[in-house]
Amino acid sequence: MSATQAALNELLPLAGDTFDKNKVTPGLLGFLVFAALALGVWGLMKSMSRHMGRVDFKEAPEPGTATPSPSPDRAP
Repeated sequence: MSATQAALNELLPLAGDTFDKNKVTPGLLGFLVFAALALGVWGLMKSMSRHMGRVDFKEAPEPGTATPSPSPDRAP
């Protein structure tokens, strides 16, 4: 028997008294997954904000409308 198995055999009965089998907790793995998802969403939001800042929202004139002609009082 290894030292790890011996330690587990000594400590597991102690944990059995205080461990509630009806209570479910996410634990460390759940926290790490949640933190990774939160960091991923934050990075995507920051990237989206940067890309939206680069977008030019000026609309082009519609092809059917007439373009304004120069005023008649200004002759070239």
